[in-house]
Amino acid sequence: MTVESDSLNLHTHYEGEILDITEKIQAIVAKGNIRNGVAFLFVPGSTAALTTLEYEPGLLVDLPSMLETIAPKAGTYEHERQWHDGNGHSHVTAALLGPDLFVPIRDKSLVLGTWQQIVFIELDVRSRDRTLVVQLIGE
Repeated sequence: MTVESDSLNLHTHYEGEILDITEKIQAIVAKGNIRNGVAFLFVPGSTAALTTLEYEPGLLVDLPSMLETIAPKAGTYEHERQWHDGNGHSHVTAALLGPDLFVPIRDKSLVLGTWQQIVFIELDVRSRDRTLVVQLIGE
């Protein structure tokens, strides 16, 4: 078994921004030596998340709306009382969605559904520079 490491640099502009990173991850897979295995994606930090969805205008509205319902920005958070940084809800939503994702690789291609894309979600209250860790594991 082989492990190859790479990274993807992202710049976000606003809270709730959803970036389709599918093609960027596929490019990393294509240039790597892993033919069959898994792509492991991880975002260091506690106010961002990774998931998959159909990257279309309706869901780009629906997902942030659902997250606002679950962890409202105007809610009461102990994190706010401690740090006064305005992002208690960001930490909660990031914990619910998660910082990582595994995607199978078959014949040097990501195995995704027809309408399924890999997305990065910025949950912090300001723009950020992020480095996504990409590890390809397989043979």
